[in-house]
Amino acid sequence: MAVDPAIAHLLRRAGFGYFPAEGEYFSRMSLSAAIDMLVDFDQMKDTVDSFIGTPGYLGTVSRGPFQPNSRVSDTRQRWLFRMVHSPRPLQEKMALFWHNHFATGYDKVAGQIGRDGASRAFGAKPSEEDYGVRGQYELFREYALGNFRDLLIEVSRDPAMVAWLDGDTNVRAKPQENYARELMELFTMGVDFFTESDVYAGARVFTGWNLRNFYPNDDDRYSTFRFRSSQHDTDSKTFSFPIYPDGGKTIPARSAGSGQQDGLDLINAVAAHPETGPRLARKLYAFFVSELKTPPESFIQQLAGVYYSSGYDMRAVVGSLLRSAEFQDPANYFARYSWPVEYVTRLLKAVGWTGFSASNAITPLANMGQVLFEPPDVSGWRLGTDWFSTGTLLARMNFAATLVSNQQFRLLSDALPSAGTPESLFAYMRDRLAPADYDTQASNDLLNYLYAGAAWTGEEVQVRIKAAGLARLIGGSSEYQFV
Repeated sequence: MAVDPAIAHLLRRAGFGYFPAEGEYFSRMSLSAAIDMLVDFDQMKDTVDSFIGTPGYLGTVSRGPFQPNSRVSDTRQRWLFRMVHSPRPLQEKMALFWHNHFATGYDKVAGQIGRDGASRAFGAKPSEEDYGVRGQYELFREYALGNFRDLLIEVSRDPAMVAWLDGDTNVRAKPQENYARELMELFTMGVDFFTESDVYAGARVFTGWNLRNFYPNDDDRYSTFRFRSSQHDTDSKTFSFPIYPDGGKTIPARSAGSGQQDGLDLINAVAAHPETGPRLARKLYAFFVSELKTPPESFIQQLAGVYYSSGYDMRAVVGSLLRSAEFQDPANYFARYSWPVEYVTRLLKAVGWTGFSASNAITPLANMGQVLFEPPDVSGWRLGTDWFSTGTLLARMNFAATLVSNQQFRLLSDALPSAGTPESLFAYMRDRLAPADYDTQASNDLLNYLYAGAAWTGEEVQVRIKAAGLARLIGGSSEYQFV
């Protein structure tokens, strides 16, 4: 059955598409109920990790036991597995959004704290066997729709972020400016609303926000945040923008033992800054609504108003966005270019994964321009049309061909009841993969592919070849590169 277009749009943007049964399930509820279910994802049990390695689910491949807590290649597979199978798709989608917003790369972190330490810093689930470390991915899942100010505090103490932006070298005698700069420029209010003197003051605020490294044995390592009061600059710090509700711009001198409050005061200030709400709203608009047009300023201010009035509650902000006329406007369907991981996950859900492994997607994803936990720099990935070049588009088409070839017998069994004519098979596969609308010429070209060769009989061999070939053509078409 064709999924209601409004529901399909919701599942592409607030998730990663849908497999057939999932589309049917959501189509039986109202759009409002579907939004509520996605936004209030805490009501759904999160047991999906228990199905890793079990029949009927996307496979994983590892060197020895599957260890996503301490081996980054396994961490990448675990996240892709969760994108495909999680009953909380919006949680995974927001984790991806925050991963790009707070862009942090594995290779540099590994150079700072070792490969074992970096793997845990990105992927570990807090557990006794992994020393209670919470990886950055788990942080983004935990705060997916949480309080943005609290997320800023946690990110500022996150071992991966501290290592990535050299916070482990930020000491009283030589303040390191990287984190303070990105906190203001990229994570909150934006480049035009602070000065270089603010960057230096911010660096002094975060002096002593360092790391403690542990070596439990010769082959193991992990890092945790620590505040080294002896390395904190205790003098006052003055900014060009208000730090306190009364308009005060100076963080007062404090004792070393109380110095961590300096950072909390600055984080409170940048979370409350009048430009932070609109900046987040614009990024969310591009992510969820459209990157093909400039958002209406009235809508940006409306979302920013929710951000401030709710006390920085991202569940309220994203819920308001998804329930808005802007999001639900059919003119905004397929108005964003899919990220490689969105493309791969959506195709897996639409075509199938029987006998396929998440590891089979890791290299193709790299060829498409996206390696999870490895954005190109602190600004994150270049989005929109920058995802596409001759090479990256070819990588998408090659992945579609590989996956469809792997799933041809599953596609045969599913498509056979709808394969009485080329037209009915085309309608079935179009509804199943759900690309953007084809124009008449493109539709005719796809139908001509089905008619090419021997006369249509609808027999199994013919349907197996043609259904798989049609899925490959749809998955590689320009219309399928939008979400």
